[in-house]
Amino acid sequence: MFRLSHGPIDAGACRARLNDPRAGGCVVFEGVVRDENEGRAVLRLEYEGYESVAVKEGEAVLREALEKFLVMRAECVHRVGTLEIGDMAVWVGVSAAHRGAAFDACRYIIDAIKHRLPIWKKEHYAEGDSGWVNCQTPASTGARKHSGEKR
Repeated sequence: MFRLSHGPIDAGACRARLNDPRAGGCVVFEGVVRDENEGRAVLRLEYEGYESVAVKEGEAVLREALEKFLVMRAECVHRVGTLEIGDMAVWVGVSAAHRGAAFDACRYIIDAIKHRLPIWKKEHYAEGDSGWVNCQTPASTGARKHSGEKR
């Protein structure tokens, strides 16, 4: 299950959905907003997403992980909107029979989500300016591209 969230992510509820009696391991990744990037003080972030495409592609990523790594369950939630320092921006979790598959699948999911989904991040800096970062428009979406983006 993949979804975008306009409010705080409930990690406990997400984790509960991974429970499976066949699973011997569960791996979770929680990405949080930090206070600096590339030597610049960050005050807050804004995330925008092209929801219909992000959900469709996010679901595809999770299906791929389920098949490729033989995990039992996989879930990912990504926040959109304004986030403060310490807020959780993304949650990824998988359960599998063995820890190796769980670790591999979790890394695959977060890397694919960051690379393939039309979700854009704008950092607001202590100096008063802001900038879009890590904004790469997947070729298949036809979604807009923010000016001033870098990868």
